[in-house]
Order: sequence, then C-alpha cells, then structure tokens
Amino acid sequence: MKKSKQNGFRKAAAACIIGTMALVLASCGSKEGEHENLIVTKKDGDRLVNLFSPMEKTNPDADNVARSAADKTIVMAEETLGLTVGYTTYTAEDYQDKTYDDVALDRARNDMDDIYLLNPDVIQTLGEEEKLMDLSGLECAGNLRDVVRTANTVNGKLVAIPQEVVAYGLFINKDMFDRYGLELPETPEDFLECCRVFKENGIETPVGANRWWLETFVLAQAYADLYNGGNTEAEIAALNSGESKYSDYMRPGFMFLQEMIDCGYIDAEKAYVSEAIEGEGEDFLNQKTPIVMAYWGAANTETAYGKTDFNMLVIGFPSSRGQMPVMPMTGFAVGVNSEHAKDAMNVLDVILSDEALQIYAETNRVISPSKNVEVDCVPALKPLNDRIEENVYVLGSNAGMKVEQWGNTCLIVRRLLNGATVDECMAEFDRLQEESLKK
Repeated sequence: MKKSKQNGFRKAAAACIIGTMALVLASCGSKEGEHENLIVTKKDGDRLVNLFSPMEKTNPDADNVARSAADKTIVMAEETLGLTVGYTTYTAEDYQDKTYDDVALDRARNDMDDIYLLNPDVIQTLGEEEKLMDLSGLECAGNLRDVVRTANTVNGKLVAIPQEVVAYGLFINKDMFDRYGLELPETPEDFLECCRVFKENGIETPVGANRWWLETFVLAQAYADLYNGGNTEAEIAALNSGESKYSDYMRPGFMFLQEMIDCGYIDAEKAYVSEAIEGEGEDFLNQKTPIVMAYWGAANTETAYGKTDFNMLVIGFPSSRGQMPVMPMTGFAVGVNSEHAKDAMNVLDVILSDEALQIYAETNRVISPSKNVEVDCVPALKPLNDRIEENVYVLGSNAGMKVEQWGNTCLIVRRLLNGATVDECMAEFDRLQEESLKK
C-alpha cells in the first residue's frame, strides 16, 4: 500500500464525476491489499462507521479546499453522533489499473464497508442488485432538488445522495477566442467552425481530451430535446420499452466526435490513454489548447483550473438548443448488509443536512443537492450557472433509464477513440438495449 502524493490526488480529483471529491469516472472478488494503491485508515473507537471513498484523509492537505470541505462535514457527524469514521480509499494510478468503480462494485457486493461514495453507473448497478439501502426516510432526503431524487431513484428507492450536484461544461480560453474573432459556440456546427479557425491558425489540437469525458459532447447532443422539450417521461418510456432506440439518439454525437477525430481537432490516441486534466491540463494552462472539458469544481480548484493567466469562461456543450450543461449524479450510499447500518444512516443524515451542505457548498462554491442551499459561483462559471438556473441541462445519468448512460457512453466513446466505426458503436448501444429488454 502507498499513500497518494499531491500529484496522485490531483489525478484523482481531475478524473472524477464528483469533481470536488475525487471520484474516478465510470468503469469502462478483490480483498483489501490486492491493490497497492488501496489505503486503509483504521481508527479506534467503540462505534465505528467504515467509508469507502477515493478521497484520502490520511494526509490532509490544507491547500485542497475540496477535501477540507468534505472533512468538515465528517467531523460534524463524528462530534454530533459520538462515533468515528474510518476510511478505505482507492485511486487508479493510470489506465492499466482497475478503476475506482471496479473496486467499489466488488467491495459493495461483498459487504466490506458501511458507506460508499459512488459514481452513477455503479449506483444504478448496485441499486438494481438491491445492494443499497433506501435513503428516502432520512430527514435530509426531504430537502433534495427534484433532479437529484430523479437521477438516483432505482426501482422506486432513493439509493444515493450527493454532497453536490456536478455540472460539466466546456472550459474556454476567452482570450484565444477573442484573438481570432470567434463567438462562443452554441451549436455543433458553431463548435466545428471554431475548431477549424484555430487549426488553420496553427493551434495543433484545438480540443484537449482525455479518456473519460468526451461522452459529455455526445450526451448534450443526444438528449437536449429529451430533457428540454416537455416530453421527457414519454421519451424515456419509449426507450425503456424498445419503441425508440438509444442509438438513434446517440448517432449525431458520435458522428460529431468522429469528425473531430478525422479533422485532427482532438488527438484520439492521446485521449485514449490520458487521465483527466493530467492529459490536457498543461496545454490548456499554457494556452496551447483553447478548449477542454471539465466539471464545475475544477474552476474553483488551483490544482485544476482555478487559477489561470487568461480570461476563462465555462459554457455548456454545443447542442441543437444552444449551450448545454451536462449533469451526472453521484452520491453516498449505504450497503444493504452494512454492519453498522443505523450509525451509517445517521452519519449521512448529518453530512447531508442543510447545515452541513451549506458549509460544504460555501467552501467549495458548488451547486448543492438541497433546494434550500445556494451560494454564489465564481465569475468564470456564470455562463454555465445561468443555463442551470434556467433549468436548461441534460442529465448525464438517470436511473430511470434501463440502459445506464454515463458509464456505457464513456466506454463506447473509448471504442471510437480506439478505431471503432460509428456504426459499430451504435450496434453496441443496440445490444445493450436488447439486453435491458430481457430483464
């Protein structure tokens, strides 16, 4: 076992859905000790709750605001309830390691912890396997935004609750756009034109990409109308029944990515093996690449993009309805066979209370899952926040869809990066839909 150093934590924080809590993205019968980057923090105490998370607490870093915010809420729970929270943490070091999700699935299926911090595909999988407790009875659950409840409800049970609502957007070097007289893109066609101008003016790779987040382009284009056209429930019902095909929704986004690859606007080979921010962050910060994609919290964090030497704006992804935020849902969950179930549920009720979420949101300057908690965002995030405040967004994950979206789309995009055709990628969506119809 080894402790993550600052660079390791930055890698984890960058490659996450829960941007500020360092959850490694969706995975494309182990025991503790099988992974050298699995860290166990034991604590003494009569009452102990075990938490599995990618967030390292063994060596707190005062400069890491995100981790400090989560720690504050955990300390609040420990003091309120008179118990201690012990951590097991895991961070994938590179693309050859098991992902955080792989390890989380294994641990939850084997009842190895009490509380788990989970990505959306794992929430849906474990919820369908009935491995997670229903959290709808918690006091904090009554304060949730509808979008959070919808995304994390599996078979009628609320199985996970996040400390923040994660929104993804395009991080734009506005100075470079101004230099070439470019307007911020609204549609896919606008975006491709901006890339063309950058390429013709010597920008080798206009879009910095990694192995995790290109699905944001696809999801924004696939579901802009579904989530914003006033017919969401009926469209999802048609997908779940097989009347409509996921591949029909996905095809335009995959064709868009294929065009970006063919035109050299993204480096597919580099993206396929690059960790988030580790792969493209340096070029963006050095103004060699004008566009990257990242989560809301990266605009607040100096280890990501919170301190740039240029004017940065965060906007939504191009879609038929303009700039479109993409919002996948994550959350804390309690194992159905948790050894310390009552205490674990009480811990969640404290760290997800409005009081704790206000502290968390103010520290991290993020969107709270509680409808009662609001904070001001940094100026760079205002364009993205404006769209969200208008209730314009696409859910990157929705447990009400029989085919899990975030993880599956990520994996199929990686096939495209590795040389698969758009038709082959669509065939994979068809296969997944056919499997879902048999359940």
